[in-house]
Amino acid sequence: MALLAASKQTHFNTNLARVSSPFSFKSVFFCSSAPSQPPNPITNEEFSIPADPNPDYSSAKTTGDEAPLPADANPDYSSAKLTADATPLREGRRRRNPEKVEDTICRMMDSRPWTTRLQNSIRQLVLSFDHELVYNVLHGAKNSGHALQFFRWVERSNLFQHNMETHLKIIEILGRASKLNHARCILLDMPKKGLKWDEDLWVVMIDSYGKAGIVQESVKLFRIMEELGVDRTIKSYDVLFKVILRRGRYMMAKRYFNKMLSEGIEPTRHTFNILIWGFFLSGKVETANRFFEDMKSREIAPDVVTYNTMINGFNRVKKMEEAEKYFVEMKGRNIEPSVVTYTTLIKGYVSVERVDDALRLVEEMKSFGIKPNAITYSTLLPGLCAAEKMPEARSLVREMVDKYVAPTDNSIFMKLIYGQCKGGDLDAAVDVLKAMIKLSIPTEAGHYGVLIENCCNAGQYDRAVKLLDKLVEKDIILRHQSTLHMEPSAYIPMIEYLCNNGQTVKAEALVRQLMKLGVQDPMALNPLIRGHSKEGTPDSAFELLKIMLRRKVPSEKSSYDSLVQSYLTKKDPAEAKAVLDSMIENGHLPDSSLYRSVMEGLFEDGRVQTASRVMKMMLEKGVTDHQDLIVKILEALLMRGHVEEALGRIELLMQSGIAPDFDSLLSVLCEKGKTIAALKLLDYGLERDYSIGVGSYEKVLDALLAAGKTLNAYSILSKVMEKGGSSDWSSCKDLIKNLNEGGHTKQADILSRMIGGKDKTARSKKGDKKAATA
Repeated sequence: MALLAASKQTHFNTNLARVSSPFSFKSVFFCSSAPSQPPNPITNEEFSIPADPNPDYSSAKTTGDEAPLPADANPDYSSAKLTADATPLREGRRRRNPEKVEDTICRMMDSRPWTTRLQNSIRQLVLSFDHELVYNVLHGAKNSGHALQFFRWVERSNLFQHNMETHLKIIEILGRASKLNHARCILLDMPKKGLKWDEDLWVVMIDSYGKAGIVQESVKLFRIMEELGVDRTIKSYDVLFKVILRRGRYMMAKRYFNKMLSEGIEPTRHTFNILIWGFFLSGKVETANRFFEDMKSREIAPDVVTYNTMINGFNRVKKMEEAEKYFVEMKGRNIEPSVVTYTTLIKGYVSVERVDDALRLVEEMKSFGIKPNAITYSTLLPGLCAAEKMPEARSLVREMVDKYVAPTDNSIFMKLIYGQCKGGDLDAAVDVLKAMIKLSIPTEAGHYGVLIENCCNAGQYDRAVKLLDKLVEKDIILRHQSTLHMEPSAYIPMIEYLCNNGQTVKAEALVRQLMKLGVQDPMALNPLIRGHSKEGTPDSAFELLKIMLRRKVPSEKSSYDSLVQSYLTKKDPAEAKAVLDSMIENGHLPDSSLYRSVMEGLFEDGRVQTASRVMKMMLEKGVTDHQDLIVKILEALLMRGHVEEALGRIELLMQSGIAPDFDSLLSVLCEKGKTIAALKLLDYGLERDYSIGVGSYEKVLDALLAAGKTLNAYSILSKVMEKGGSSDWSSCKDLIKNLNEGGHTKQADILSRMIGGKDKTARSKKGDKKAATA
């Protein structure tokens, strides 16, 4: 596998001996095979290739004797520190080192907009701008726009004359920020300032356009270099090869390689490493192999980077036999494999499902004193999970924790947890979660969710509850950076268990955190309502129910049933009736027994009219049961004087095919002295020709007469007689007498004539009937 690393080149002039820190910039040379440099981490797609330590590439490198000066060795900026060192400090007090001028400028630019006021503040702070100060400000600017503004300002204000190093720094900054037009203008304007172009400037521009994906501009700049008289060396060709091969332009790379040879520029090991890497990236295995042989024919010895590239290239096309061949050849040339080499082969074995060979390589590299790194573990663990070798995976996780090596891909832990749960080893799955915590890897709700789900499936609810407590207590669900969320298959069984075992409050805390993330799952909310109702906290349940209705979350009939019963148990029938109303409004049909329970609760609580309204709802829904309770409610309404309401309910009963016992109602009213209610009820029955016994008439008339309500008695008796009722009421004479005594002689006379005329009419009708028969 190849490592594409970036080497640094420094550009110093003779006046830079006092620089507080070494000036370096990342050039486009991403290949280096220097043995002193540790290999960079590999990625899944591209592998970095360290640069070749060719003398052509390291001319600007400082030697081992030329160690950079420490920051506080600068005489211009460390006078205050030297003074502080010379002055003895008081006991118990420590002096702060003064902030460097360039750091102060960078902080000012970062916190304030670029205005004339800021420019004046910088001028007051700095008496003169030298190369070191300007370079350090450009290097320390957090924003590329600030760096560009500062670069142009010091030049236009005649505060500083830029040289090649500062131009290179600003072009490098703008290139990283993809502000390529600005960088290009600065580059092309350099001759106007009397500065000569250096190849490194063009190399940075070509590489920046390549990273931005604008390959044609990179090629165009490469061609312009020749037209403008800028010497092109192997450095320019190397960066061009890298740019065009990254985009799969392998044919163009071959053409420029031939052009390079025609110009008399000899390729280096670094060049071949780039070309081989690029051809493998484009899937041109034979071409890469041919260039490898060409490299050896030119007596350019392959290094560890070259073999890593070859091994990785054959891994990509699943040709592990070829990869193994180059691995053996590498050892035969006495080139020691690095951790990158082993990791690359391990990745190849995992890709072809040869996990046992991958494990053998891990043991081999350990035997040679090569320690697996984070990428090695990240490469091997998914393969072990896929092959269901969970004991080996558990052992590797313990090894990572002992060495405190965190993998580069955190998704591996989810695979590990899934795998251990699938294998039935919940202890190992929990250990994975503990390993994440020990490695300072953020745990997410998805990790806990998988564990909770499998604990519930295995019946280990106590362990699941403990995991849930940690999840809710630390607000892991609400972390904005989380990408793995708790699935319904995890929280639904947990919520149901908690609600069925007296822990609804804990379940509600979980649901409310889920709701903050937009989860509106009826399978989670309805159990909460039933749980609160069961535990005797119906107010909490009703609050949740209202939230569900506002958010249009479907509710279940069982939730309403349990909530109504909970309110009735707490002797709060009014709230029970409100829940019943909501139940009907939302399309649920209550059971007959639920109607009865609510009506009985209201009736016993003295809320007769409310019970009457529930009875009305019940009858309108076609439920005609509980006639004994209906009679009680009608009787209570009449006794309390709510006669019109009672008559309305009776009308509804008659429409439903239920005839109330008028005789019983009239009898009770008369006994209780509710004569007006009895009068209205009897009058209602007479108008509609309902079946009412003669005895009921007489009871009402007797009650009215006893109460001195002679006119009312006269009125009802007249209606009875008009309907053909009997006139042999024993108290008729007493009524006539009372009417006369009360001055109602006209009514008394009419009543007397009605009674007398009724007898004659009856006899006449009887004679006519006999004649018709004859």
